[in-house]
Amino acid sequence: MNKALILIGYQNDYFAHDGILRSVVKESSKVTNVIENTVQLLKGIDKDVLLISTPIIFSENYKELSEPVGILKTIKEVGAFKAGSKGAETIDEIKQFDDSIIEIPGKLGLNAFVGTNLEQTLRNNDIEEIIIAGTVASICIDSTGRSAFEKGFKVSMLSDCISGRTVFEKDYFVDHVYPLYANVYASKKLISEELNTVKSN
Repeated sequence: MNKALILIGYQNDYFAHDGILRSVVKESSKVTNVIENTVQLLKGIDKDVLLISTPIIFSENYKELSEPVGILKTIKEVGAFKAGSKGAETIDEIKQFDDSIIEIPGKLGLNAFVGTNLEQTLRNNDIEEIIIAGTVASICIDSTGRSAFEKGFKVSMLSDCISGRTVFEKDYFVDHVYPLYANVYASKKLISEELNTVKSN
């Protein structure tokens, strides 16, 4: 089965020490070791898995957001994810894999399929299963996962490569929400499966 790993939110404003929104996901990311687990995943994953990142980036005056609410209102108020800023850039730990990752621009909200050519990229590569990692568990991860499921893709969530606004939030979605439409497992299981597939071939 052709697979794609979708990386969501691995940007400095969430994960860097001086990130504007670091405090939002800091505790959950640390408890889960999200960055470390994702790096190990990218090092160990089979080369046949399509790697995609979908960063959220806005123009300097946030003209894309008209009367935003919730998380998007917060992003505008604090000035996060501005085009050309360090905060909008991919974190250094993931940058080392840039040559292997397809970056798909256009994400301006919660769902990585909206406003982007993500679906077309997946279809063009005959992808059947998408595997999701990143942040925020209850928002972009869940929204993108549900959308993928509704579009007919098999969906898998990596429990140790996802963080939320709180540890409770992340655990609740991993344990009670994602299993309603997706497979949920740790990244080591994916690496093991891919290695076994290579060996069997």
